[in-house]
Amino acid sequence: MRSVVALEHVLQIFTRPAASASAAEPPAAAPAPAAPAPPDWGRLEAATAALDPPFAVVDLPALRANAADLVRRAAGKPIRVASKSVRSRPVLRGVLATDGFAGILAYTLPEAIWLAEEFTDVVVGYPTADRAALRTLADHPLAASRVTLMIDSVEQLDLVDAAVDAAHAHVNVNAAGGQARPPLRVCLDLDASLRLAAGRVHLGVRRSPVHTADQAGDLAKAIVSRPGFTLVGLMAYEAQVAGMGDAPVLAPAEPAAAGGSGSAAGSGSAAHPVPGARPVRRAAASARAEVVRQMQARSMAELAVRRAAAVAAVREVAPDLEFVNGGGTGSVHLTTAEPAVTEIAAGSGLYGPTLFDRYQAFAPAPAALFALPVVRRPAPGIVTVAGGGWIASGPPGQDRVPQPVHPAGLRMIGTEGAGEVQTPLRGAAADGLRLGDRVWFRHAKAGELCEHVNVLHLVDADGSVRAVPTYRGDGHVF
Repeated sequence: MRSVVALEHVLQIFTRPAASASAAEPPAAAPAPAAPAPPDWGRLEAATAALDPPFAVVDLPALRANAADLVRRAAGKPIRVASKSVRSRPVLRGVLATDGFAGILAYTLPEAIWLAEEFTDVVVGYPTADRAALRTLADHPLAASRVTLMIDSVEQLDLVDAAVDAAHAHVNVNAAGGQARPPLRVCLDLDASLRLAAGRVHLGVRRSPVHTADQAGDLAKAIVSRPGFTLVGLMAYEAQVAGMGDAPVLAPAEPAAAGGSGSAAGSGSAAHPVPGARPVRRAAASARAEVVRQMQARSMAELAVRRAAAVAAVREVAPDLEFVNGGGTGSVHLTTAEPAVTEIAAGSGLYGPTLFDRYQAFAPAPAALFALPVVRRPAPGIVTVAGGGWIASGPPGQDRVPQPVHPAGLRMIGTEGAGEVQTPLRGAAADGLRLGDRVWFRHAKAGELCEHVNVLHLVDADGSVRAVPTYRGDGHVF
């Protein structure tokens, strides 16, 4: 997530006293967490020795440690698993069997309907315009009782009505002569962005148009007064905190210094340091991290007041609200402190991708990895692996590129980067690799890795391996 306004452009806002300073005296910088132990490459190599790359693994001890840390940070509030960051039904099943996790935050309605065949509490985190899926939901009482739609406008209610009522035009006439259909569960989506300078500065993602408590109350009234809908929840996702790291991100002074067995090559943070960073770069990274920290403190203070007011306004018309969802992996420990929030959303912290190396308060272990085979040795100090262009979504940049992490000291070549069908890698380790050897990578984001493979190989502490399907392996691309 990047704001529409560069952080550097709002530096002054967070380094001078604010008119509404009641909100946001930032907390002291948290001590950097200990860097997680690097993957046990010997165990992973031995467990997957019979496999031909490309393949992906989930290191179960790391996954369990990450899950336990999320639960610790949630401090007693249940965590709703963001399925887009997992994208494997067996892995979701295992996480939800862990104390502290309850419910799924899905990303499409077709996915939610599919998951509801097994799981009893699935909230769709985004509005839908899938008319066929809406008709399917309305036609299946079990799914309709388990799936909650996301709504942020009356226009979306109109779309649902148009899609569903057309399918029920000749059936289920009620006693009053009107059309009857199963009530659909809905959640109201509250915008959690920070708006400054009379709205000219917007920090956060562009989600819901519902920003104020009055707007939330008005939409809640529209929902509860409308036949066919039941308002059961409220959600607000503070992306400018949950999805933006607040630790200094350091670049190495020389390319050869990049990499390491446990960190992303080419960049680093306090928890994942990169050797050789120049002092001037370190100072600039620290200054930028301080701006982020100040912004996030101010944002969370403002949101805590506004979110509580919005929840109160909604509860006036929907007193039986079942849940108030907030947060994300990067803000679990902050969002859980708000009394108005009843549950936390998180998912990326389970797999620990490289974008989540950049936080002061936690340091997830790299749990999801993939291996590619060496297929060329085009020159001394260079090897080429097959494939590699598994680029993450979001603003284009180096932080969205998969990072080679084992053997240590490999880096991509700037003129080629991560290629669609091949990726050259340069570094001292290259001359020790033979054709057919593996290079291990970490993805920048969590669940997107699963769009490239049909199977995740779950490797346990004893070296045992179990293959489970991804969504793609189950025949689904949502």
